[in-house]
Amino acid sequence: MKKVLVVEDNKDNMRLITYALQKDGYEVIPAETGEEGVELAIRERPFFIIMDINLPGIDGLEATRRIRASEADGSVPIIAITSYAMFGDRDRVLQAGCTAYFEKPIDPLTIVERIHKAIGVKCE
Repeated sequence: MKKVLVVEDNKDNMRLITYALQKDGYEVIPAETGEEGVELAIRERPFFIIMDINLPGIDGLEATRRIRASEADGSVPIIAITSYAMFGDRDRVLQAGCTAYFEKPIDPLTIVERIHKAIGVKCE
């Protein structure tokens, strides 16, 4: 079973994305802060990472930069799922090192398929 790290401080959003990922056969590793996300990314080496941007402590952009600069696999896909939807936010997220960007709210029935498409995983 492939591991996915989900860095999300909102319990309802964590529950929703966990449900969608587990339904698709993934093991979810939860983190509630950017610092915890960086630590778990290095230790667990997930298949991909779901990153909220607005987090307590360091934000998701800084967490992404730290993961990219760490001994963790620099090519691990990092998917930003965020409520940030202002002009320029998408570019800032991608420049920080995220692979893809999705706005909240997410649809739990289609989000995994959308993530797979963004990171180039063939759906079975």
